[in-house]
Amino acid sequence: MALPKVADRYTARRPRNEDLYSDFLVNINAHPDNGQIVTYKNEEAVISSIKNLLFTNKYERLFQPEIGSNIQRLLFEPISPQTEVDIVNEIKETIENYEPRANLLDVIASGDPDNNSYLITISFYITSAENVTTINIPLYRVR
Repeated sequence: MALPKVADRYTARRPRNEDLYSDFLVNINAHPDNGQIVTYKNEEAVISSIKNLLFTNKYERLFQPEIGSNIQRLLFEPISPQTEVDIVNEIKETIENYEPRANLLDVIASGDPDNNSYLITISFYITSAENVTTINIPLYRVR
């Protein structure tokens, strides 16, 4: 008789024929009720991954320095149509290179000079799904 492994207590059982994307939460804590590691699934997993890619600067990850985007450096540029185009290009390049689960449809950057911020709208669909997902991300300067 085989003894259960420690990892089996934290692994959720699901049907094998199901197309499912899942990612761990950043803190990797166990759920208080069932003791399993909490995860994002399907759209939530892809949205979380896109946000992590966009808010990670290049050379910020130790052993993967090329992963990330440099949109935070563009926030200190004057708000102009050219800066909006640069932000859109940076986002498109990042998602196309590092998130294979998302098929990008459109990226729109709208500058808000009164609040010194940008509103980013990203439309994509997941490779295994047919519905379009839209994310609205506000970008602010920290300083």
